[in-house]
Amino acid sequence: MTSRERPIRVVVADDQPLVRDAIRAVLERHDDTELAGTATDGRRAITTTFECRPDVVLMDVRMPGMTGVEATRRILADWPYADIPRPRVLMLTTFDLDEYVHAALRAGAAGYILKDSSIDRLADAIAVIADGQAMLAPSVTQRLIRAVNALPPTLLADHPAPPAGRLNALTDREREVARLAARGLTNRQIARDLALSESSVKSALNRVLTRLGLRNRVQIALVIHDLDGRPDP
Repeated sequence: MTSRERPIRVVVADDQPLVRDAIRAVLERHDDTELAGTATDGRRAITTTFECRPDVVLMDVRMPGMTGVEATRRILADWPYADIPRPRVLMLTTFDLDEYVHAALRAGAAGYILKDSSIDRLADAIAVIADGQAMLAPSVTQRLIRAVNALPPTLLADHPAPPAGRLNALTDREREVARLAARGLTNRQIARDLALSESSVKSALNRVLTRLGLRNRVQIALVIHDLDGRPDP
């Protein structure tokens, strides 16, 4: 069990039984997650989420009747509980396509991960999303960086990146953690690469966000790219 007071409750919305069963197995392998409910299409995803009130919804992008993108939009817009936080939505899909990514993020999704991701990456993404951060598949993050770099400077003027000098506020270890996070590595992978505990990685990332005035990992990736002056390998 982690330092959380209770397991992360997850609703899984996917029209493929094998996918639902595989995710159930992943959740059961970790003491800090539990399956709150399942849905086989977008409309059931809405009703199941409202009934189960989970922390995280794993939402397939394309399902019969109503897409996961539309279900996400409605869940977040029509959340019926004033005293219970809206769930965080993590899109889980085989489609690594820009139009799906952009639509999901516009609908309010907090993350986007591919179905060919490892078990560890999925478990870590759930934890990151539940903790209030954003998580995108590495390929998605890199394309987002390229898209932002292609925008006219006037469109970015209201959202300047932190000055390069602010990076000096980070310790050497925090810089290492930030650069690995910018490459799309999970907390578990960063911990393994740097011989740290996952809790130490999480604490370091939180300090990075605070000191750089950022909100999530996607912004870390954009800032690291800008400060380094080159794409991360």
